[in-house]
Amino acid sequence: MGAQWKQKWREMAADKKGKVSTKFVREIQIAAKLGGANPDYNARLFVAIENAKRASVYKDTIERAIAKGAGLDGSASQVEDVVFEGFAPHRIPVIVECMTDNNNRTAPEIRVLFRAGSLGTKGSVGFMFNHLGLIEAHHADGATDLETAAIEAGADDVAPLTSEDLEDLPEGHVAGRFLCPINQLDAVGKALKAAGWTITTSEMSYLPKDYPELSEEHREEVTAFLQALDEHPDVHRVHAAIR
Repeated sequence: MGAQWKQKWREMAADKKGKVSTKFVREIQIAAKLGGANPDYNARLFVAIENAKRASVYKDTIERAIAKGAGLDGSASQVEDVVFEGFAPHRIPVIVECMTDNNNRTAPEIRVLFRAGSLGTKGSVGFMFNHLGLIEAHHADGATDLETAAIEAGADDVAPLTSEDLEDLPEGHVAGRFLCPINQLDAVGKALKAAGWTITTSEMSYLPKDYPELSEEHREEVTAFLQALDEHPDVHRVHAAIR
């Protein structure tokens, strides 16, 4: 899905818990703001909470984020989604999703990162991606048919996942990446959950339509540029046309 480049950086980023926790908290706030405070009826919030727990975010922090996002603490969340588009080195299209409470701060800082990257540039690249709902999940019954599960849940497409694609995939489980229209993300997630699937990712994502060929040297330059973007505290997700 254009995010595999992150794998090599996971261990290097393991000590940056403060930044990571902030991103989890902001995702919880946005999810609660958009879909309500009850994770049983808000698939995006359920996944955000589970991801935060796996990252050892404190329970009190999670509860405060939900209350703030849903406006239960008396003040609705001021965090908003902001999207930036541009090119990494060697004309690799990139979409950057940010969660910020001050876009007047975030926007110029992201522009600086694009300028600082070798040949990184701002530009419109949205037409190079499909904006879709994405759900990654696994099921304990290894004989479960992915195509049937996708049809029954209302997903448009599904692709199998392995332990290399999905961290902590239990042995014997079948796993898949389900794609659907954005406005069906919550419904598909609920249907999969009701059918016994364990959802590990539920998000609106950008799927590249094409992946330009890169030499190993160029790939390293692009990866370094993407890593610099991903390390910004307001950056939530980076989507790039690189495998």
